Amino acid sequence: MKKIFLSLILLNSLFSAEKVAIIQVSGMTCPLCTTAIKRSLKMTPGVIKAKVLLHTKTAAVIFDNTKTTPKKLLHAIEVVGYKGKIQQIKEVK
Repeated sequence: MKKIFLSLILLNSLFSAEKVAIIQVSGMTCPLCTTAIKRSLKMTPGVIKAKVLLHTKTAAVIFDNTKTTPKKLLHAIEVVGYKGKIQQIKEVK
């Protein structure tokens, strides 16, 4: 039983579904905007880490794609009053 459990953990780590999405966010004007967007993204199930930069107007989001989708990330940004556009999605190494 213990070997099966360890095998499942190893398989899960081998097929990790973590990805990073770079999102262009329009409408941000101040640090409170970044805080609102970051909070909304972090409340989305499957989001592991979110960083929002005002000067580049981008958000970098590490997420588990088995639990959330890029569309849900954009929705989290839209809910707090901003518009997002996916620039890039890549695997986390």
